[in-house]
Amino acid sequence: MLHEPVSSTNVRSVGYSQAERVLEVAFHSGGLYRYDNVPADVHAALMSAPSKGGFLARFIKGHYPYRPISG
Repeated sequence: MLHEPVSSTNVRSVGYSQAERVLEVAFHSGGLYRYDNVPADVHAALMSAPSKGGFLARFIKGHYPYRPISG
């Protein structure tokens, strides 16, 4: 999955597959997480959020099933 670098103190890059509704988030700490069943509008809102880490904490973590891929 192609990742787009983002400007964030915690998040390094974000990848998204609209067909699979899968969001991948890579952190500066080295962790890579996959979130399932994420709608395209949530991905778009994440990418436009002024704080990527804050958006993740408030609207994605705990709302969508996830698993670590590495880290």
